[in-house]
Amino acid sequence: MTACITGWAHTRFGRLDGEDSESLIVRVVREAIADANLEAEAIDAIYLGTFNAGMSPQEFPGALVLQADDALRFKPVTRVENACATGSAAIYQGLNAIKSGSARHVLCVGVEKMTACDTATVGKSLVRASYVAEEAREGMTFPGIFGKIAQGYFQRYGDQSDALAMIAAKNHKNGSVNPLAHVQKDLGYEFCRNPSDKNPFVAPPLKRTDCSMISDGAAALVLSVPDASKNAKKAVMLRTTMQVNDFLPISRRDIISFEGPKVAWARALEDAKLGLDDLSFVETHDCFTIAELIEYEAMGLTEAGQGARAVQEGWTQKDGKLPVNPSGGLKAKGHPVGATGVSMHVMAAMQLTGEAGGCQVDGAELGGVFNMGGAAVANYVSILEPLR
Repeated sequence: MTACITGWAHTRFGRLDGEDSESLIVRVVREAIADANLEAEAIDAIYLGTFNAGMSPQEFPGALVLQADDALRFKPVTRVENACATGSAAIYQGLNAIKSGSARHVLCVGVEKMTACDTATVGKSLVRASYVAEEAREGMTFPGIFGKIAQGYFQRYGDQSDALAMIAAKNHKNGSVNPLAHVQKDLGYEFCRNPSDKNPFVAPPLKRTDCSMISDGAAALVLSVPDASKNAKKAVMLRTTMQVNDFLPISRRDIISFEGPKVAWARALEDAKLGLDDLSFVETHDCFTIAELIEYEAMGLTEAGQGARAVQEGWTQKDGKLPVNPSGGLKAKGHPVGATGVSMHVMAAMQLTGEAGGCQVDGAELGGVFNMGGAAVANYVSILEPLR
């Protein structure tokens, strides 16, 4: 054991008019420190994750954390970025600080303000997380990239439109009882399956319900050394953390196989001395429904090409043998890029402390988190369990 999560905070995700990155950061920083039953003076280091890439005029945002409390002044703050895995990257840097012995309590924050921009600007910002020289062609967007991934998967394994709609419907059902989610509505399978004026094709075969939301939001958590965690009012241990990066160009990989996520999961489970069946739930990176489908295969839930079976047979429902995205996932909860990885860890910690409300998985004892940056490029797997 290297560290425990001893406190956290999470805004609602969505279109948060009247909020900017600074106000979101300040709110979650104050709440997370208080939730850890600490004073700001006890924080030894701070890592802020935000992607930005042109969505906000405020670059160099790290010191905005200090706006939350004057006692944070002169604390070391580092801004971290690793595409859609930026939040997990911030957490892993915090873990490194604790492992090194230079910190006892570390504050990790993730934030993104996206809705102040129009959709075209957001698209231009996000596509910078691809291999621009080959993939960011005129008009190409991240939905377009994942649409091509879905096309390739369908060509290899057959049309999986039914399975993608089942994944979307599952996650919206889960998100409907998550008060922090961007979309708190059970859309149902039929709506997700059939194209319509309200659910048009975005990047065929992907429809609007196959794509995560453009969202604002922030989340924060406090990491503490083991001896300090024993005295905390709650503590969730990071049993294993594993990062695997793959080549950036899709042309150098079999993108349909999600090789990086597969390696990350295998190494994490081996390090934790666990099998996938030991996990109570997984929060996985469903930026698009096709991503969740392939991630079933990468984590070892099914063989290649058989991911549809997991959702069709109910395995990944909240009462299934391995609930996946009981929070609603990125699909329903929202995807403010820099906040997502921190949010996923907070959602897992809430499950493991019985604080997940309507999203709660009965008897949750071990949780997995998979956060992905780019198209299966930066891959983070964490396995969490309550300290007591």
